[in-house]
Amino acid sequence: MLRTSDEWAIHTKGMLKAELTRRDIGYQQLVQLLRGMGIEETPENLANKINRGKFSAVFFLQCLEAIGCKIIHISDE
Repeated sequence: MLRTSDEWAIHTKGMLKAELTRRDIGYQQLVQLLRGMGIEETPENLANKINRGKFSAVFFLQCLEAIGCKIIHISDE
């Protein structure tokens, strides 16, 4: 399936938000978890970054590590 950059951003944002929801972790808690890893983000900056969906792979992996996500499914197909 071919996707545009915007479609990939929506998909990636959805994956991260789904993992946060599964673990009942909000942005404020994610900020604290990231801070524990030495990564400084404000809740506002974090929300903007995630809601835009245009963040780096490094940021995505940092968030997954912070919330304890060891396995993620890229597609349900």
